[in-house]
Amino acid sequence: MVAAAVILLPDVLPRRLLRSIDDSKVVPPEDRAAIAAVLFERAARQDGVIAAVACGSTAEIERINILQATLLAMTRAVARLAVRPSTVLVDGNILPAQLPCPGQAVVDGDARSLSIAAASILAKVTRDRLMARLAVRYPGYGWERNAGYGTPEHCAGIAAAGATRHHRMTFAPLRKNGLQAAE
Repeated sequence: MVAAAVILLPDVLPRRLLRSIDDSKVVPPEDRAAIAAVLFERAARQDGVIAAVACGSTAEIERINILQATLLAMTRAVARLAVRPSTVLVDGNILPAQLPCPGQAVVDGDARSLSIAAASILAKVTRDRLMARLAVRYPGYGWERNAGYGTPEHCAGIAAAGATRHHRMTFAPLRKNGLQAAE
């Protein structure tokens, strides 16, 4: 589980960049990666972008559930920002309980807010990169293509090779078949 927090300073950023930021679900993967590279680079230079990324671990997802792990990752991302925002806009209808500042839930936020859309791009690109690295270590699950979703390829990999420590044992194909992590 990966979350990001982004503060954009639109007066400093090129219009072309701002126009390219959209809901990560509608931006093609190659464009997401290019946008993320610019956002990360500008954040590193402190040039119109303040950004932070944080994760929720497999163990946390198992212990507290995917929603709570997502909210925890959001809280971590906001806490890692170099500047404390006056208000946090959160994509969805639930706010994390431990935000360091006031927040507002925004349903379909990644389609309604540039900062939320930018955060969704950074989170998705980071997740995809993490999954691609795991795919090298654990071939056969197709993680570089399916990002861990329960695709036929992923399920076939589980059937052939079993689960890894990176699999959630509450993942339906594992739970249904009573499989255990091999590591």
